[in-house]
Order: sequence, then structure tokens, then C-alpha cells
Amino acid sequence: QVHLVESGGGLVQAGGSLRLSCVVSGTIFSSNVMRWHRQAPGKLRESVAVITSDGSTNYADSVKGRFTISRDNAKNTVYLQMNSLKPEDTAVYYCSTIAPIKTYWGQGTQVTVSS
Repeated sequence: QVHLVESGGGLVQAGGSLRLSCVVSGTIFSSNVMRWHRQAPGKLRESVAVITSDGSTNYADSVKGRFTISRDNAKNTVYLQMNSLKPEDTAVYYCSTIAPIKTYWGQGTQVTVSS
């Protein structure tokens, strides 16, 4: 069974930084594409960042230049470094992966950015 566990969320002032972590088990992590998503109250879940098995990355326009996704295959962990946070970044952040045809999600971690 594939499990994903996020951590690192919290309350931060605008302009601050947080680093989210997502530990994955039950799959060959190094082969998996990993994604971070977020869902703000009353809004649809949106993709924030993606990293492929070879380390290629892509970002939503709203976070480009502020967020960085990375992975440590030795620790089965994907990270999301979030800098210059804005109140509109407030959301529950989720990581996900597809293994091999089913999408798995973590439970989410709350990020709240105060103005």
C-alpha cells in the first residue's frame, strides 16, 4: 500500500518562508513523478509544482520564482520550499503520486499566511 505523509505547514507572516515535506512509502519512489497541490477554502484543488524522476520541474504561474520543488530519493521524500509567501497562498497543501495507475494522496498540511 502506498502512503504519503505531509508535514511542515503552519502559520507564517506574509513574506516569510516554509518548507513542506512529503514522505512516501510502498512504492519505488525514485521512479515516481511527484506533485504538490493546494486547495483553498471554497476553491478547487490546483496543481502547484511537479518533479519528474529525472528531476525536471514545472510550476504554476502563481508560484513561479517563489516556490521550489525538490526530491531526495535516498529519503523517499519530496519537498516544497515556499518563499515570499502571500496571504493568497493560504491553503491545505497535498502531495500526490501515481503508482502505477492509481493516484495516491497524502492527508494534507495547512499553510496559513497572515497579512
